Amino acid sequence: MLPIVIAGATGRMGRVLLESTLAHPDCNLLGATVRPGSAWAGHSCASLVGPDAVDSPIVDSIAEFVLERPVVIDFTTPESTRALLGFCREHDMAMVIGTTGLSAEDEAFMAESARHIPIVYAPNFSVGVNLVLELLKTTAKVLGDTVDIEVIEAHHRHKVDAPSGTALAMGRVIADSLGRTLEADAVYGREGRTGARPRSQIGFSTIRGGDIVGDHTVLFAAEGERVEITHKASSRKTFADGAVRAAIWAFSQRPGLYSMVDVLGLRVSD
Repeated sequence: MLPIVIAGATGRMGRVLLESTLAHPDCNLLGATVRPGSAWAGHSCASLVGPDAVDSPIVDSIAEFVLERPVVIDFTTPESTRALLGFCREHDMAMVIGTTGLSAEDEAFMAESARHIPIVYAPNFSVGVNLVLELLKTTAKVLGDTVDIEVIEAHHRHKVDAPSGTALAMGRVIADSLGRTLEADAVYGREGRTGARPRSQIGFSTIRGGDIVGDHTVLFAAEGERVEITHKASSRKTFADGAVRAAIWAFSQRPGLYSMVDVLGLRVSD
């Protein structure tokens, strides 16, 4: 069975990732990590997700698992991801990364590391969201410059980055399909007398409140009609299940930087 280690066991995604790994018949939950000094270090994962995980330790260093060469699933923070990425690169351990808010420098380091190990990186591991990304490419190409395009996203009040990584990914695939860039055309919120809306804009609106897991809508508005493509997540389990699926896929891959498009077999050769 595939050995998997979950980084950030006590985070919002950590516990759900533990449960999804335990539930998969082809996976072995080797253990989980927490930040150095955490009171959870030294316990077993059973303290978080029940007795089936009693043999899976929680530790404060990924080095505890280096001999087993697991796939590491990481939905933590940019700082933690950088450290884990360096360690996994050095010790030939594949990674699945769902951390959001990464900087351009972080992404460059990830791309360099992918020359040495397989990495699956995605702003969203939901199968549904990744299908939506493919739909957005087609819709943008068909409607082109005849519509105004707005991306609206909503998440729980604790989310620390905005717009969400998924919203940015949606905007990016649309911009690419139209031969544009977000750097030139994105507008992140509006206020005051903004004047008439230029057709070239790709607008982003952000909502934060309550316990919303993740809602995303892309609006293509023309004169007389509009097309809306929406994805709503009601449970983090959909992200966790996708990440475990990605880990199983990544284990047998050559070094490289992959996405869920690769995992799901959606990539089409040019």
